[in-house]
Amino acid sequence: MSAFNRSELVNSAKYLVVKVGTNVLTRQDGSLNAERIRNLVEGLCDAHDRGVNVTLVSSGAVGAGMGRLGMTKRPKFLPELQAAAAIGQGALIRQYEEEFDKRGVVIAQALLTATDLSERRRYINVRNTFYSLFHFGAVPIVNENDAVSAAEIALTFGDNDRLAALVANLFPQSLLILLTDVDGLYDGDPALPESKLVPVVEEWTPDLMEMVAEKKSSRSKGGMSSKLKAARIVTNSGGSMIIANGERPDVLRDIFQGDDRCTFFMPQRQLQARLRWFKHLSSPQGFVVVDSGAAEAILNNKSLLPIGVIASVGSFKKGDVVSIVDVNHREIARGLSNYSSKDAEKIARKRSGELAKALDNQRAPYEELIHCDNIFLVDEYQDVGKSKG
Repeated sequence: MSAFNRSELVNSAKYLVVKVGTNVLTRQDGSLNAERIRNLVEGLCDAHDRGVNVTLVSSGAVGAGMGRLGMTKRPKFLPELQAAAAIGQGALIRQYEEEFDKRGVVIAQALLTATDLSERRRYINVRNTFYSLFHFGAVPIVNENDAVSAAEIALTFGDNDRLAALVANLFPQSLLILLTDVDGLYDGDPALPESKLVPVVEEWTPDLMEMVAEKKSSRSKGGMSSKLKAARIVTNSGGSMIIANGERPDVLRDIFQGDDRCTFFMPQRQLQARLRWFKHLSSPQGFVVVDSGAAEAILNNKSLLPIGVIASVGSFKKGDVVSIVDVNHREIARGLSNYSSKDAEKIARKRSGELAKALDNQRAPYEELIHCDNIFLVDEYQDVGKSKG
């Protein structure tokens, strides 16, 4: 890709999400690096002043808390991690507010958990809040709600890389920039002189994960593998992504001027907002096993009729997301169920004219268990509900 095309794609983005890692934001002792934060905010404000809707996903709360508490190694016990996050989050947002105030830009803190994005209603509320913040000219600053969410701090979105990708997926054709302590993706270990920077990734291939050389850090949790997974989420939904070195003082300004000292991941396709949620955020509440005829129909964008359902597993309500699984226990799609799991069991293997009787002579409101408009095919098969023993 030429510098001109790269610059054109970067500067055409109306929604910019920048994620900055712990190693960029903090010093070796865990204290916040005020100069880095100042440079970061300057670059974000430049984009904001051009009319770009800017969101910052910031790591560093635990690292900042470690610095305030005099810790030199990341705590291993969950309560200590949560305490460090609670102490550090206030210091982190205070530092950001001071710098954004100098440019006259209002910020808003948004602490999210995985559940906030996996439940459809809460996801829509989050998205609407962000759009309202943009309307008021504010910059949302996002972090995981580490201080109260045991699952997120223990399992994490992936040092906020996955969180940043999912936030970017809230918006159409967004640009996600991951700022880390290396220039981008290398074709080998970045510490080796023979390794070369990969300037552009035009499409996803399994070979990309083989390039990853992980670096260990006492202050952060993520690595290049989590960044590649984030790239796959964003680009598969029509967005672009860049991995760049956040230790360079003017890295954001350089990127918008076409600097190629980074790795640019090109968009693969564009998805509607609802399909982006289905693909990367929805959490199935159960699954239905379908016969080969139904599976083939679904793969050809047809609705799922009760007659093609072999079994209903799990407990779900009308409107919940369920996985659609073939006879080999491979997930082929996800969709919004028109019936509860209890009623789905009753109407399984029944023809349209038999549904009312199966529902104890109640009127059957839908002929389809899942309408084709509410079905999203998955890209990769995975085993569901199958014993591994």
